[in-house]
Amino acid sequence: MTEAVNPDLDLTISRVIKAPRQAVWRAWTDPASFEQWWIPAPARCKVVDMDLRPGGAFATLISENGADFAPHVSGCFLAVDDQRRIVFTNALVGGWRPAEQPFMTAVIALQDHPLGTDYVARVMHKDGADRARHEELGFYDGWGTVTAQLAALVEKAA
Repeated sequence: MTEAVNPDLDLTISRVIKAPRQAVWRAWTDPASFEQWWIPAPARCKVVDMDLRPGGAFATLISENGADFAPHVSGCFLAVDDQRRIVFTNALVGGWRPAEQPFMTAVIALQDHPLGTDYVARVMHKDGADRARHEELGFYDGWGTVTAQLAALVEKAA
């Protein structure tokens, strides 16, 4: 990731995933694969929209404890660079429309690593209060768990 991390505004998870970058990319871009790891188990995910292009909608639902599915993420892709980077935000929804409750922008970066893929997820916030709130809500546990689930899914297939 070439952009500088601002520790006052950004939260980052990184991991070497022992699978080819193409496999990690596919798990991010194939809705059926994405649903398997995006939300910490045992909760379940349903992809409503995954229009992988700048301005394309990105929407998921969550079901916890067998309950009905409810809104989870509603956002917009800002950049989709094949097998290298995905940038999305919840400050916008599909078609570049402003969202009601902007909170964060995420940059997912993939690079080759001798053991597989260097995976970095950086989540940027507009101010320190939002960053602190996200951390208090369990950013490291939640994003760490889904990153581990992603790794388990693609490493099993590798």
